[in-house]
Amino acid sequence: MPNSSRSGPDASGPESSGPESSGPTEWNPRPVGVGPWREARGGPVPDDPRLDPELIEEGDRRNVVDAYRYWRREAIIADIDTRRHPLHIAIENFGHDANIGTVVRTANAFGVAAVHIVGRRRWNRRGAMVTDRYQHIEHHEDVPALLAYARARGLDVVAVDNVPGSVPIETATLPRECMLLFGQEGPGVTDEARSAALTTVSIAQFGSTRSINAGVAAGIAMHAWIRQYADLSTAW
Repeated sequence: MPNSSRSGPDASGPESSGPESSGPTEWNPRPVGVGPWREARGGPVPDDPRLDPELIEEGDRRNVVDAYRYWRREAIIADIDTRRHPLHIAIENFGHDANIGTVVRTANAFGVAAVHIVGRRRWNRRGAMVTDRYQHIEHHEDVPALLAYARARGLDVVAVDNVPGSVPIETATLPRECMLLFGQEGPGVTDEARSAALTTVSIAQFGSTRSINAGVAAGIAMHAWIRQYADLSTAW
């Protein structure tokens, strides 16, 4: 669509999620990942084009599952692409929501097809923990552009917001090919977006708080879809 564009590593700017490696920290003195191949695996290196010579030589400290150790980033993305779910996640970003990084990280964990950011193009990638490098991310200038994208791909839009008339997500049957739409922290989903959605679902709450964190809500809603449609035998 003319109003959408894919974000990649070059779009991160000064708000990039930082280096991909994870060394020791004050709270975790042991480094993440594995050292050079000769130390961690031993034996000859397989003739596998998915492997990265630099990682084999220096070690792989990235935030990836063990099955992807020493793999090139492009190879990891290609492998995930073969089994991504027909679930899309959209979040409105008109006020520069700081929760987007958390949403992206969770979407990556659940194998979401794409994350869609509506409104401001820039977002704080720190919470993504570098998972944005493996997750397809689309940008849309406004709600109409997002809805046009969804219509063109046959995606049912489901708003997630605790408002009168919403359906409890705990009992709702979500569409298999759908886009879960979240509003930014505070105001929630805009009226324009909610009125265009197939339905609005809510997350049951039992305490005193008016709402839960947008990043947490997105994780709960994504997992609700996973429970209904994901093949758990393919999970790591």
